[in-house]
Amino acid sequence: MVYACPFDLVCTTSSTYYFTAMTNKTKLLRNTCFGLTALIIAILAAATIIETLYGTEVAVTYFYGSPVFVALWAAIALSSICYLIVRKTIRRKAVFLLHAAFAIILSGAFITHIWGEQGSIHLRCDDAPANTFTTSDGDTHTMPFHISLDNFTLTYYPGTQAPMDFVSNITIHDGTADDGGTVSMNNVYSYRGYRFYQSTYDSDGCGSTLAISHDPYGILVTYIGYALLLLSMLLFFFDRSSRFRQLLRHPSLRTSALVMVLTATAFTAAASNTPPALPEGTAARFGDLYVYYNDRVCPLQTLARDFTVKLYGKPSYKGLSAEQVLTGWFFYYDSWKEEPMIRIKSREARHLLGIDGRYARLTDFIDNRGYKLEGARQTGTGIKDLRGVSEADEKFSLASMVCTGNALKLFPYRDSTMNDVTWYSVTDRLPATMPQPQWTFVRYCMNYIAEQVGRKDFIAVDTLLVKVKEYQRKEATGRLPDEMRFKAEKIYNTLDFTRPAAMTSLAIGIVSFFFYCRRMTRQHTGNRRSRVSTLLAAMMAIVLVYIITILTLRGIIGGHFPASNGFETMLLMAACIAVITIAAYRRFETILSFGFMLCGFSLLVAMLGEANPSVTQLMPVLSSPLLSIHVAVIMISYSLFGFAMFNGVAAVIINSSSHRNIRQIERLQVMSRLILYPAVFLLTAGIFIGAVWANVSWGRYWGWDPKETWALITLLVYAAALHTDSLPALRRPMAFHWFTIIAFLSVLITYFGANFIMAGLHSYA
Repeated sequence: MVYACPFDLVCTTSSTYYFTAMTNKTKLLRNTCFGLTALIIAILAAATIIETLYGTEVAVTYFYGSPVFVALWAAIALSSICYLIVRKTIRRKAVFLLHAAFAIILSGAFITHIWGEQGSIHLRCDDAPANTFTTSDGDTHTMPFHISLDNFTLTYYPGTQAPMDFVSNITIHDGTADDGGTVSMNNVYSYRGYRFYQSTYDSDGCGSTLAISHDPYGILVTYIGYALLLLSMLLFFFDRSSRFRQLLRHPSLRTSALVMVLTATAFTAAASNTPPALPEGTAARFGDLYVYYNDRVCPLQTLARDFTVKLYGKPSYKGLSAEQVLTGWFFYYDSWKEEPMIRIKSREARHLLGIDGRYARLTDFIDNRGYKLEGARQTGTGIKDLRGVSEADEKFSLASMVCTGNALKLFPYRDSTMNDVTWYSVTDRLPATMPQPQWTFVRYCMNYIAEQVGRKDFIAVDTLLVKVKEYQRKEATGRLPDEMRFKAEKIYNTLDFTRPAAMTSLAIGIVSFFFYCRRMTRQHTGNRRSRVSTLLAAMMAIVLVYIITILTLRGIIGGHFPASNGFETMLLMAACIAVITIAAYRRFETILSFGFMLCGFSLLVAMLGEANPSVTQLMPVLSSPLLSIHVAVIMISYSLFGFAMFNGVAAVIINSSSHRNIRQIERLQVMSRLILYPAVFLLTAGIFIGAVWANVSWGRYWGWDPKETWALITLLVYAAALHTDSLPALRRPMAFHWFTIIAFLSVLITYFGANFIMAGLHSYA
């Protein structure tokens, strides 16, 4: 007979009790940590809705600035740290450093919230030095020195009236030692822990308002957190034991290397029954002139294209080029005013104009009682669709400006006293200082050209156009875009294939999606590449070449990285999707269909409302290299989230089919989990790069702007997918796939909701 040792029984009982206690403690901490995170997500979403309905002040008072909100973040940080310690995550250095970085960032934000000072100071050139500034709450704070404004300068893009930068030259008076420097957009001046940012300026140019931030410790701690975050993310991808590296070695993903094929394509169009117009060659020479349009100097072709698109919805009309349409309205007004080419989207506007179809004549806007849309220019007139009627009114005004020549600012004049160039149309009041021969040329040049057009002497017209361009180059020397930029814009204006590319990509994506789903339900593994996949990859390469061409041309034209508005960011996203698709299709064929659908949706969104928006000068605050990095990184992360979402859709279709393929569903889950690691990390990096940019531009690295808030919500939502060890439900393939589908709603709200519904600093993008 064997007797158990009483000591062993005690040890076993103690170990069991300890293990049970630790398990219960771990579960409690896990539930607390993830429960509080879910609560903060709900609060952040509610705050953005409240801000949209009741204003920023209400959201800040009852949400972002409330003690409960701050305490909730502190509770999340503390419970997360305890949970990491209990689970002994410190052994996994990259993972522990990653979470520690977030704790440090939150600590920096807490220091800023408690001890940081933000406000503004208004300075005038003729005022005495000041040492107080006003916070947003109306409180007055005193600085340990005085500051005065020496002068303020508003600089413009060469040859335009578009602001390029706002520059304040200041002097610091600190006892016997004076200091000073320059404050401009994205150029911060620091002194004794105080940071000065250019905010606004007085209309007379003699005053400037500077934003002030005094937060030396909070910014320092936060930036340390950012640096540690970047380091930990890099270490994670290089760590052989990380979950990402384990997924890369998963048996279902073993295939060969990557490939890319690049080709090109072109499209043509034609029409008939055209109104009178200049010969195509002569109209093209008009398009080759310089014109001052949209606060910049560009080819007249650009104005012609935007004019045609604005009126008709397309860059050509009945086979006529945009230049022929523009010059037709100017030289053949009597015929074109009867041409039904003004597209009216609003039903109420069509009713007011008395037309049945979607297109109106210019003469439809006037009757014996006067202008039919006069109510669009007034308030309280009972018009329900004021926006639609106002759009129709805008088109009438634009057509009228072209007919009279008021929109054609073709003639530069250099003021010798100011050494500045101003552009005039034939209807503008010309300056009295303009020499008489020059005045005569500017005033009557277009009239003489119109006479030659009436005589159909187009050779004489071509000769006169050469003289006009010679005049432009002579008078605006040093204020014209260089030849490369000018030619790039003309090439860009001819590449109007965004709509065909979008619709073709969507069609290919949908057809190929069902093709691959059928293959997977038939027990195909998808590892063996087919001729169909090779063909689709080549077609995706064609789309990529087109998008890169458009982005490159816009970059040359604008003189900056093309990511400053919604059109450009969606093109950039489409390019990221195409690159990822081509790079990954050999490992995972189904990504081709996802890539075409996502690329098509991106291109479709880019052209919503109207065709490509005109290229404008960059806003001063956007003139930062951080803009390019911030937007590119965010767009790549959104693209990857889209791929994971379509993986989920494919899995749902396979799971509901009669040929349910469990192996393929699990393979899709592995692929999605693999994708989400770089997606979440890139989103994280993009958010904090944007925070650094905001700190450089506005003096604060976080402002709870709706798009910032929803980007954070998206990050927190998708972060759950990386914690499958703590969230067992997400280990089940179908639960994970449904999660990726539902979670993508946060991406849609982040981009579209914040841009088009919620007001904020990011509404331009």
